Amino acid sequence: MRCKLTLSYNGAFFKGSQQQATSEPTVLGLLIQALKQLHIDAVPVASGRTDRGVHATAQVIHVDLPPFWNDLTKLNHALTHQLPASIHIKKIEAVTTCFHARYSAKKRRYRYILCEQEPNPFQADFVTFIPNVNLQRIQEAIILFEGTHNFEMFKKNGSVTASCERTIYKTRAYRHRHYIVLTFEANGFLRSQVRMMVQFLLEVGYGTRTLHELQEQLTCKKCHLTRLAPHQGLYLTTVKY
Repeated sequence: MRCKLTLSYNGAFFKGSQQQATSEPTVLGLLIQALKQLHIDAVPVASGRTDRGVHATAQVIHVDLPPFWNDLTKLNHALTHQLPASIHIKKIEAVTTCFHARYSAKKRRYRYILCEQEPNPFQADFVTFIPNVNLQRIQEAIILFEGTHNFEMFKKNGSVTASCERTIYKTRAYRHRHYIVLTFEANGFLRSQVRMMVQFLLEVGYGTRTLHELQEQLTCKKCHLTRLAPHQGLYLTTVKY
């Protein structure tokens, strides 16, 4: 039986989501260990990777279960016992063998949280602190990402992909109390694309980059920026099928 796991995790504890050759912990690495403790040898597949320090509130994973694991409620309890508190399984449900966590996904949504207050250690792993940024400029800039574009100049160096074309369906930038929240919903994202887009938006918000420069980079005419926004404020929040 193939099952679909929806889970959340605190990315501050992990060197990303994908299993690595190093001894540093990853989300899938720990999940694989937990599954093996329950005599499940199939390799789990995630909807996509998240970088070191990036969080998820609704990451989706599929895994094929041996016949003796047909009680998903019991499996949920058993996995929860095996996994650290930094990983929480929100739901386990049966799906058809045609379901694929990555290739069946239609849309993915990321949220980036900025905090306008003074930095404090209790939020340091979960938001990016920014003083006096111009939200109106960010709002004007973020909508430029909407539509289908070649994001060749908005990906991390060394990324290998068949195509850099992605469609961003919806963006939003708004203030909630002392936070500024940025959201991006697309059919997919390149490696570190969201963090590079956020960094460009922040620099537009501070007046060190312009909307014209953003357009030039978005149309692959000229690269103005390759820096990444900090990982602390980034969350994978939704995967739609």
